[in-house]
Amino acid sequence: MSREVRTRFAPSPTGGLHLGGVRTALYSYLYAKKHKGTFVLRVEDTDQTRFVEGAEQYIIDCLAWCGISADEGPHTQGEYAPYRQSERKEMYKKYALQLVESGHAYYAFDTPDELEAMREQLKTSQNPSPQYDAHTRMDMKNSLTLLKEETEKLLADQVSYVIRIKMPKNETVTFTDMIRGEIKNETNLVDDKVLLKGDGMPTYHLAVVVDDYLMKITHAFRGEEWLPSAPVHVLLWSYLGWGDSMPQWAHLPLILKPDGHGKLSKRDGDRLGFPVFAMDWFDPKTGETTKGFKELGFLPEAFINLLALLGWSSGEEKKFSRRKNSLHRSRWNECIKEAPNSILKKQNGSIMNGSRICRWQIVRCS
Repeated sequence: MSREVRTRFAPSPTGGLHLGGVRTALYSYLYAKKHKGTFVLRVEDTDQTRFVEGAEQYIIDCLAWCGISADEGPHTQGEYAPYRQSERKEMYKKYALQLVESGHAYYAFDTPDELEAMREQLKTSQNPSPQYDAHTRMDMKNSLTLLKEETEKLLADQVSYVIRIKMPKNETVTFTDMIRGEIKNETNLVDDKVLLKGDGMPTYHLAVVVDDYLMKITHAFRGEEWLPSAPVHVLLWSYLGWGDSMPQWAHLPLILKPDGHGKLSKRDGDRLGFPVFAMDWFDPKTGETTKGFKELGFLPEAFINLLALLGWSSGEEKKFSRRKNSLHRSRWNECIKEAPNSILKKQNGSIMNGSRICRWQIVRCS
């Protein structure tokens, strides 16, 4: 590898840390350590409406219990601080304006009522949820349809606006995923995502690109739910002139509910009879506590072993492995490449755990 490996885990402090998030952190951490690189913790707290007090420290405590320690982050600092996105607000606006100047983004002044009217007017049985995209943007109130003087006046009058990416028409965006190989996306199927919100904060789409570039991230692990947004991110890397620095991506398969229907959510733990958090999470908004693996008596090694086997198998009948062994799985990407989404069930497949044996089953489904 020509560049020093730098991976990151970038959770949002909006509640308990889902085991899927811990798995993402685990892969990021192990990949960095395997290649003698750097593991970065970055807090994505741009959505202040969903911010939960205490969630950031809870995330750090969960990672520490799992033996995952960041080389750089909000509590360890580093060369590329600050590591909280809320403290990097002006950086994002600079690049959003750069995209507007280059013609790859535009100001949109539409009110919520106008957006809803557009959706209602264009809604059909074939298209029940019309989007703000190449097909609709020229009928909306934005800097593409307004005269330059009109746009400048609205900005001078401090009329609320967002900045949207201008998705190109009839193009194919291609990138190579570390797990899935070559992936192609048609731009006509992607809407003009908001990059900068009305409060001046960036959305995930802009922030993740800017931060990964400025923090020199080389490899990024994230859930496959981000695949539909990948073409937006590829284009942003290109439009900002950073195409040669884009990280290699690995989109991890989902962890499904025991019945196989839908992604395992944070609400499923108590209802389905097993934890979805690494540690107990007390929700200050509801006053409720959701049980975690730690408080149920699990050793961190047992929990990590469970996560390491979710979604793939090395082909060996192992019931327990230590983190240091996982560091040397040189063919992890080959193992997970063909792995479908995984279901977690509380039966079969033993996990040895000191004071108890909890029986689980990891099922792979297509």
